[in-house]
Amino acid sequence: MGGTDTATDWQARFRDVPASIVHDVMRAQGLGPNVLPPALRPIAPGSRLAGPAFTVSGRRVVNHDAHETLLAWTAMLSRVPAGHVLVMQPNDSDVAHMGELSAEALSLRGVLGAVIDGGCRDVDRVNAIGLPVFCRYFTPLDVVGRWLPDGFGDPVRIGDCTIASGDIIVADTDGICVVPGAHGAAVAAAATAAMQAENRVRSAILAGVDPETAYRRHGKF
Repeated sequence: MGGTDTATDWQARFRDVPASIVHDVMRAQGLGPNVLPPALRPIAPGSRLAGPAFTVSGRRVVNHDAHETLLAWTAMLSRVPAGHVLVMQPNDSDVAHMGELSAEALSLRGVLGAVIDGGCRDVDRVNAIGLPVFCRYFTPLDVVGRWLPDGFGDPVRIGDCTIASGDIIVADTDGICVVPGAHGAAVAAAATAAMQAENRVRSAILAGVDPETAYRRHGKF
């Protein structure tokens, strides 16, 4: 990677890199697995998502004023910057924290997608919008009177991983990796090199080279 690469340049490299390779590179660089729990799954098969995180946290409430709940919810949607991934720790396992209108609003504002340690509803319509969403469960229950956002841009914890705004999210069918923002450029460069090495191994195997020889020759498997 040349010294003239901007953040936009190296972040763009993650769009074509599988989460599995990102994991392998971080392991090799001593950054730990930094993988979110496998219960977080894409709501649309084949979804891919890569970009900087914007974090949101929240809490359950009981019989809260419906108008105030929706004001807080819509204000939260407006705070997610374009070109970012909404990463939410709702501290809740009952209601949906994403739905059709919210997905439409985020998509139109240029938000890349959402990773939510909670629920989603209007799943078919969200998929039709095309916003990549990863979550734990589906439910028709909405946030009205039941949930409020209470933190924006502060680190959140999902499973064993702490995510800060600006960390890079790489998510696909295999799962979700979190690349620390300070290491993003180095991981992007190494991931690109790893993909090239993996392609050489694949070509060798297709040409009839046995797996051990291919591994010894290219140092990747």
